[in-house]
Amino acid sequence: MRPTQAAFPATRLRRLRASESLRRLAQENVLTTNDLIWPIFIRDGEGVQEPIASMPGVFRLSIDLAVKAAEQAAGLGIPAICLFPYTDPSVKTEACAEAWNPDNLTNRCIRAIKAAVPEIAIMTDIALDPYNANGHDGLVRDGIILNDETVEALVRMALVQADCGADILGPSDMMDGRIGAIRAALEGAGHKDVAILSYAAKYASAFYGPFRDAVGASGALKGDKKTYQMNPGNSDEAMRLIERDLREGADMVMVKPGMPYLDICRRAKDTFGAPTYAYQVSGEYAMIRGAAERGWIKGEAAMMESLLAFKRAGCDGILTYFAPEAARLLRG
Repeated sequence: MRPTQAAFPATRLRRLRASESLRRLAQENVLTTNDLIWPIFIRDGEGVQEPIASMPGVFRLSIDLAVKAAEQAAGLGIPAICLFPYTDPSVKTEACAEAWNPDNLTNRCIRAIKAAVPEIAIMTDIALDPYNANGHDGLVRDGIILNDETVEALVRMALVQADCGADILGPSDMMDGRIGAIRAALEGAGHKDVAILSYAAKYASAFYGPFRDAVGASGALKGDKKTYQMNPGNSDEAMRLIERDLREGADMVMVKPGMPYLDICRRAKDTFGAPTYAYQVSGEYAMIRGAAERGWIKGEAAMMESLLAFKRAGCDGILTYFAPEAARLLRG
């Protein structure tokens, strides 16, 4: 029995889903290669491509291969890469002095990539955990993570990375006041054009495990990071943190992790209108990749759907280990 005309409103929403061309015309949010930042892990050596067991398809790369990865990213139209070091345990100390060594692994890699691929933006990590014998993002005394002393160390770290050619500094430590201190130091040193992408709302999350494997921090952490990373139950606090970091001189802000915190991304963009990013972290990547390898989900489709979700939530860009794979699909 055919329904009567009165059974339907004048608008049938399915009309704009009837064909691929109509769906494309009506699509509200679009993912492009311009939205991608590719995090890569680096290590000492030459010609080294070391697989990370908990992140299938992701490798630790020696500097020469990191340069090739940067060339690959530029060729795919990815605008930025982000460097994370696997630091030799022999140089990890409680004082973390390796963090501001001009010849540490990260700083040598910055210079090498800038010499070979000057057009790609290099983002770096500002935190002490890769260099800390305690595994914490800040200096530790008697089991307490020190805020102000850590900020002083982070400023030294930031200035050296800027001197080496970093385009974007990513303070991920969650210490109070570090954005203002870093911004003032950059201005004073003549690095007025170096951008800060603040990890403004970084949660104490269970989704970071594979990352800690990748940088060699698994097992090194003494205690947890709950006194400086955010409580996953809090949302209003994230807005206060983002507002503070923008006021102190952050150019862009980040929410981390990504998919479990899309509500925070949406609130941040709606509230402040500032460039807003999210980090699709290692645990998110591993879940999608692992399920795809077992045939439980369609890997490419799930990957692209997850990345589009960030755009729908208001993000201007995404840090994702899927970046080169997604870029190839986007470019056809």
